[in-house]
Amino acid sequence: MFAKAFRVKSNTAIKGSDRRKLRADVTTTFPTLGTDQVSELVPGKEELNIVKLYAHKGDAVTVYVSGGNPILFELEKNLYPTVYTLWSYPDLLPTFTTWPLVLEKLVGGADLMLPGLVMPPAGLPQVQKGDLCAISLVGNRAPVAIGVAAMSTAEMLTSGLKGRGFSVLHTYQDHLCPEGRQLDIKKSSYKKLSKFLQQMQQEQIIQVKELSKGVESIVAVDWKHPRITSFVIPEPSPTSQTIQEGSREQPYHPPDIKPLYCVPASMTLLFQESGHKKGSFLEGSEVRTIVINYAKKNDLVDADNKNLVKLDPILCDCILEKNEQHTVMKLPWDSLLTRCLEKLQPAYQVTFPGQEPIVKKGRICPIDITLAQRASNKKVTVVRNLEAYGLDPYSVAAILQQRCQASTTVTPAPGAKDSLQVQIQGNQVHHLGWLLLEEYQLPRKHIQGLEKAPKPGKKK
Repeated sequence: MFAKAFRVKSNTAIKGSDRRKLRADVTTTFPTLGTDQVSELVPGKEELNIVKLYAHKGDAVTVYVSGGNPILFELEKNLYPTVYTLWSYPDLLPTFTTWPLVLEKLVGGADLMLPGLVMPPAGLPQVQKGDLCAISLVGNRAPVAIGVAAMSTAEMLTSGLKGRGFSVLHTYQDHLCPEGRQLDIKKSSYKKLSKFLQQMQQEQIIQVKELSKGVESIVAVDWKHPRITSFVIPEPSPTSQTIQEGSREQPYHPPDIKPLYCVPASMTLLFQESGHKKGSFLEGSEVRTIVINYAKKNDLVDADNKNLVKLDPILCDCILEKNEQHTVMKLPWDSLLTRCLEKLQPAYQVTFPGQEPIVKKGRICPIDITLAQRASNKKVTVVRNLEAYGLDPYSVAAILQQRCQASTTVTPAPGAKDSLQVQIQGNQVHHLGWLLLEEYQLPRKHIQGLEKAPKPGKKK
């Protein structure tokens, strides 16, 4: 359901009455949760938001977000826990196990097929068709997905574990997961996860053991340790809030871009009869109509050949070069109209949804994608001119950092006043092109540099 980007309709703080109703619904839907656990899941005073969104297939979904993390979502009046919630309550749902390689397919939107199940020594959990279930991976009891059973346990066994087992609704690493806050260990003082775990074990916060060769697992956590009980999640900075609002809470819609023409001083005599003056902006169709009406009104259409237009002094001054003034007396309609458009100054109009049109002289600069070499001969992707299309460079950088799993930076664009550029490590033109063309729905003609994407089979 959340395998592709969704569109957020609204994000509002929950009301007191809705908070109480949500607690009651959680108690009814998940009877195994105690009163204290329900109060912990749906806190009484902490921040709790209701996010209404549309999934990529059009389904209307309500997501409940606590402390910046999605905890529950509601679809067709049915309440479901998120993977984030199942990490805190791993026994909330009956859990089925699959292989780690299957996770990638689930994240991509696939359902879990029965041949992918791992049969535990105690047998499969007993469920009925339509029951909500959790899915975990071999060697890790933390759920990575939730789904609805397509058949009962008895039917699964009767089928020989063949066919579709679960309709997957939500997975770890899908588009609902990034709504939460995540920790990038590389940006911490530890740099490596192994160093972090070693330090935590030295402080007796956790206990780590090598349960299988080369794989360390956390086998115990001292939840009463002062370092844990005193931990407080810091409020997000204004910058991070801007990124989140720009990238998710305020869905992007591409602007309508229309080419225009501006009347220069040298052509005012031709356009003044139609009520236009120097600096007036016109569409191409308007220019065509004005020129045709001018020729007909002044009896300039050649009587012997209707495809030719006689040039009066005004037309001569407006569209002819100096060396043509005494040699060119007539022009075909197409040539006349083309010359008029070429003599006008280029301009354009940008209209964003729900806003007044913005008209500017000149031609709109395309989004420019280039590749550059940095220190140690490392290749980086640089994109400029995002602001002209209503895109926030910081939001784009945050999305690309997650999609590409690569570092991104936002810096002033050289030679451009009040403009920023986004730099992504590696050749990420393919990811960037998909974001701009498929998700943001920008026309290809307004993007240059897409041909720099790495060819299939070649190293980036």
